[in-house]
Amino acid sequence: MQLRLDDEARQVAFGEALGRALEGRGRLYLEGELGAGKTTLTRGILRAYGHLGAVKSPTYTLVEPYALEGVRVHHFDLYRLGDPEELEFIGGRDLLADDALCVIEWPARGEGWLPAPDLVVHLRLAGEGRRATLTAGGDRGRRVIERLAEAPELAGQWLEEDERAS
Repeated sequence: MQLRLDDEARQVAFGEALGRALEGRGRLYLEGELGAGKTTLTRGILRAYGHLGAVKSPTYTLVEPYALEGVRVHHFDLYRLGDPEELEFIGGRDLLADDALCVIEWPARGEGWLPAPDLVVHLRLAGEGRRATLTAGGDRGRRVIERLAEAPELAGQWLEEDERAS
């Protein structure tokens, strides 16, 4: 599925809807070039759980943990990861626990070490806005997409087949 995000406010709103649909658990991979809005989307996800502060990409620390309203969120940014095995040294296996939500930017850098995603969101620039393509990695991801498809705040942003090619 694909949707249009015309501006930053819609991108954050999509993140909030996505956060609610994820229900505070799972592995979400965020893909896209530099500046595509992966961290902006993460800000929206964190808002769904009550975080109102700034959200910076943990480019140098690799992970930023958040404990919010009974939900643990681990925001990973693997852009500067030299070797996927580095994740082992920072306690990655514990951080990727099933009872937490793990939002992972640049997941290809952890290939071979990271577990499979529940959902992949690929962001790309589209004029002043963004296009988001959602791909389920299994049953959990399919359920998240189904919940998003029913979210009233995303009505009118889903793209039809003929719009996806443009």
